[in-house]
Amino acid sequence: MKTLKNILAIAFISISMIACKSEKDPEVKTVETETKTIATTAKTLDPNATYAKAEFGIEGMTCAMGCAKTIEKKIAKMDGVKSAKVDFEKELAMVEYDEAMVTPKTLEEAVAKAGDTYKVKDMKTVDSFTTDKHVCTAECDKEACANKTEAEKAACKEDCKMACCAKKE
Repeated sequence: MKTLKNILAIAFISISMIACKSEKDPEVKTVETETKTIATTAKTLDPNATYAKAEFGIEGMTCAMGCAKTIEKKIAKMDGVKSAKVDFEKELAMVEYDEAMVTPKTLEEAVAKAGDTYKVKDMKTVDSFTTDKHVCTAECDKEACANKTEAEKAACKEDCKMACCAKKE
């Protein structure tokens, strides 16, 4: 039995030595691949264009990093958009765009393409973007909203700063 083990060990070592390549240079194979170049063009803005500013609410966002940033990037990549900012906490988008290239309808479509759950509401053209929420006193709330129906509250003027026109929290 010992002899059989020795013969098998010698056979295994011999086969291993014969099977190993003794070449110093490894075999090199050349594989041709097709390289695709993606041309990235920097977005150029027309300095003579008429730029408008739009603010609108976005319903359906659930997070700041996923939802808000995705919508912001989609809008910012549009041709004719100078700047785009989406504020998750206020559920508000602020976009500056070239009126000749972008319309409020195309902005709404871009938001819809970013995700099925996002809905644009209260789109309006503004002279300057809102920086903070309007806070009314108790007296202001009482005078402005006490006798209004829900329909009247919803039909506020665009520049209305009363509490009944502000977003409900």
